[in-house]
Amino acid sequence: MPYPYKCALITGATSGIGESFADLLAPDATLLLTGRNAKKLAELKTRFDVYGHKVETITANLADPNDRRALLEAAKNLPVDLLINNAGLGAYGAFTQTDPHQEAEMVAVNVTAIIELSRALLPIMIARAQIAKSRAGMIVVSSTASITPIPFLATYAATKAFERHWGEALAEELRHDPINILVLCPGATRTNFFHRARMETSLLKNIEEPEAVAAKGLDALGRQNVFISNTATRLALAPALLPRRLLTSAIGYFLRKQH
Repeated sequence: MPYPYKCALITGATSGIGESFADLLAPDATLLLTGRNAKKLAELKTRFDVYGHKVETITANLADPNDRRALLEAAKNLPVDLLINNAGLGAYGAFTQTDPHQEAEMVAVNVTAIIELSRALLPIMIARAQIAKSRAGMIVVSSTASITPIPFLATYAATKAFERHWGEALAEELRHDPINILVLCPGATRTNFFHRARMETSLLKNIEEPEAVAAKGLDALGRQNVFISNTATRLALAPALLPRRLLTSAIGYFLRKQH
């Protein structure tokens, strides 16, 4: 069955989970793809043009405010009904020894960019869905690193915890609006992340393929608010997830009456 979304904006689309999202959606949807690798974006456009749907690409570093503005300008010209906040950066090492510029970039991409893109696009997406009597969607690609503080991945884990808390809160805030929101928490996935973060992967178990993670995420959208893609990790963390969901709903119920 084709996915119901007709126009998707995917950040971090040039590799890994982002590229897999694009592969899955390309047969049925217009795409706006962004990433830092201009050559790979051109390859993706050529690959997906065969489906006959519009494919637009924009080379952007989401740590750069000017690039974020350029991406939003491109998005405003398209009827985006699915926003996939997938771009993310990580750095491994003791906080006092990591590159300060890399730390700042991590926060800009993993937090600031998601806030700016979502705040600009979600109201438009919701209004469009109300008129069309359809449902929009947003996926925030967080991580199982969001569950607990992780020494030597301190900033990365903290930004992923932000994404998860923020996404869960939005799902509750907007549960009466025509939009599905999912926080996708992959475990170890075979992507370029570990290479860029300068991490050794030999000790990691149960590594998933990005294609599987993306497919599970799209299938979970509209069914769950938080989805941990790795089965073993999901079972291990299940007791911690249910109380959070109940607590979020209870807090949302109380504060909604005050709003």
